[in-house]
Amino acid sequence: QVQLVESGGGLVQAGGSLRLSCAASVSTFSPYSMAWFRQAPGKEREFVATINWSGGYKDYADSVKGRFTISRDNAKNTVYLQMNSLKPEDTAVYYCAFNGWNYVSTQQSLYNYWGQGTQVTVVS
Repeated sequence: QVQLVESGGGLVQAGGSLRLSCAASVSTFSPYSMAWFRQAPGKEREFVATINWSGGYKDYADSVKGRFTISRDNAKNTVYLQMNSLKPEDTAVYYCAFNGWNYVSTQQSLYNYWGQGTQVTVVS
């Protein structure tokens, strides 16, 4: 069983920055990948970023490339999402997700555990 707890969301002005954290309570020593997804009001949940166990592979949605950075600290079982140059269209609930096979993907169906989400609101 894996529990994921996100934090770091909030209200920020356009052009500002936020850093999201996701702490994973895991009982496995196997490598695993992590990802961030988001869901804006009235829209479907979409992929944001993903990272493999070593951190050597990362992938981003086109809409956030160059502005967001995903990273992880395996000693703390924590993944981060540094969000810079935020735009009002980044407003959404951000979810972290866990894949127990260290398989990085943009597909939600390949992630078997999810956090509760943290709200990010960007105002102009």
